[in-house]
Amino acid sequence: MPNQEQPNSINRDRDEFDQDLNPNPMAGQNTGPEANQPGRFERTAKDIDKLQQLEDFSNDELKQIPILKSGTRLQQGATYINLNDPNREEFTGVGDMSVDDNSLIVPKDRVGYLIWNRLIGVER
Repeated sequence: MPNQEQPNSINRDRDEFDQDLNPNPMAGQNTGPEANQPGRFERTAKDIDKLQQLEDFSNDELKQIPILKSGTRLQQGATYINLNDPNREEFTGVGDMSVDDNSLIVPKDRVGYLIWNRLIGVER
């Protein structure tokens, strides 16, 4: 009987500590309500006035480049670029990353590959 009580108390303690150490264990995962958060694309590149580096894009193309709103959590394993980064290098999101106020984050999975390639400087 004592052996049966011990695993339960261990599991209960582990649950309490896990909650303290990792209060949002599914953050950044590609499932659940955050993956399809309504309104996470409040604007497109067309709505941003200071994007001089995109002058060679037409208005129709700029409308096809969604910008994640500030505070949106990035999906783990997804690919992004920051239009405020002069190099516009791709990066991979991890679970604890979110969009800050100074970033213009574009998710690769929401942009056509021809436009994406032009965004990152691939001309072929």
